[in-house]
Amino acid sequence: MAESFHDLPLAERLQLTRRGTAHYSGQLALLENSEFSGPTALEGWTRAHLIAHVGYNAAAICNLMDWATTGIENPMYPSPDARGKEIEYGATLIPDALRNLHDHTVARLDVAWRDAPAAAWEAEVLTAQGRTVPASETLWMRSREVWIHAVDLGVKAGFSDIPKVILETLLPEVVGKWRKAGTGEGIILVNDATGERTEVAGEPATEIHGDLAGLVRWATGRGTNGVTVADGGKVPTPPRWL
Repeated sequence: MAESFHDLPLAERLQLTRRGTAHYSGQLALLENSEFSGPTALEGWTRAHLIAHVGYNAAAICNLMDWATTGIENPMYPSPDARGKEIEYGATLIPDALRNLHDHTVARLDVAWRDAPAAAWEAEVLTAQGRTVPASETLWMRSREVWIHAVDLGVKAGFSDIPKVILETLLPEVVGKWRKAGTGEGIILVNDATGERTEVAGEPATEIHGDLAGLVRWATGRGTNGVTVADGGKVPTPPRWL
């Protein structure tokens, strides 16, 4: 049975999230300032957009930890529109300002987690998607961000660098979102290394084969490298998951 990030002790989840942050920070450090205007794996976003997003995401999660600690409502963003405008503004900043944004918000978030009292981790907060979750969920929210976006920067990182437990948590999450949205009918993801099958009910059946990293890469919309279709045909475009 696949291991889930959510079943790990809090200290292990925090460690994995910090590892992901260090991994992302290392990829960012490899970029020259002149490369910030380059494209990413996300349509319409330059590296500057992505770096701004990851920085502002850390600040937004700080809001949730403040909410959990004080009991005073403090949403991630004022509105979806405000979030989008913030990222667009951040993308106009010079590279050194974006590096400072990253360093500052990462430090703030780490302190927020470090200083959170035990009760705060179970306090309920509201995500930007409108889900009510315990504040401990912020570790998964952030871990998912930094491990995936380290790849999206397009420097050296790949999905094979992501810890197995992160990948094993991501794949069923993506499929679950497809099911909830009524998309992905008939898709069957087959891990060739283990034979494990993750299915979305419906017809016609389409088997996507690959290793775990390749399946997660495809399912999250990051390309077809490492996956094939059982009948040898063209690998389809996956449904949106976020």
